[in-house]
Amino acid sequence: MIRAFFSPGNYPQNLSLALLLLRLASGGMMLVHGFEKFSKLFGDDPIIFADPFNIGAPASLALTVFAEVLCAIFLIVGFVTRLSAVPLLITMLVAVFVIHADHGFEKQELPLAYAVMYLTLAITGSGRFSVDELIFNRANFTLQKS
Repeated sequence: MIRAFFSPGNYPQNLSLALLLLRLASGGMMLVHGFEKFSKLFGDDPIIFADPFNIGAPASLALTVFAEVLCAIFLIVGFVTRLSAVPLLITMLVAVFVIHADHGFEKQELPLAYAVMYLTLAITGSGRFSVDELIFNRANFTLQKS
C-alpha cells in the first residue's frame, strides 16, 4: 500500500517531462499563494481568515498553509506526489464550493483549474523525473535483491 504512494507511474520520457512541467507550474504557483498565508500565520497581526468548518481561523489558516506550502514543495520535487496532491485538491475544492460559492465562475475559475491539475497528479503520479522515482526504484532494487 505504501509503495503505491511512491509509485511514479510507468510513463515514457515525454509524458514524464509533461508531468514534471505540470508539477513545477502548479506547485510553484501555489507556493506563491502559500507564502503569503505563511507570513500571515506567523505574523504579529491577529489572524483573520475564512473558517468554513468552524475550527477557528488559525486552524483553517494552518491547514491551508500546510497544503499550499509543504504539499506544494513536495509536489515540485515529486515526493509522495499522489498523497501531496490530495490536500491541495481539497483546499481548491473548498475555495470553489465554499469560499467562492456565491461569487460566480469568475472567482471559481482559477481554483477549479488548480483542482484539475491536482486531481491529474493524484491519478497519474509524478513521472520519472521525481524523488518518487528514486525511492520507488530503490525499493524495487531492494526487493529484487532479497
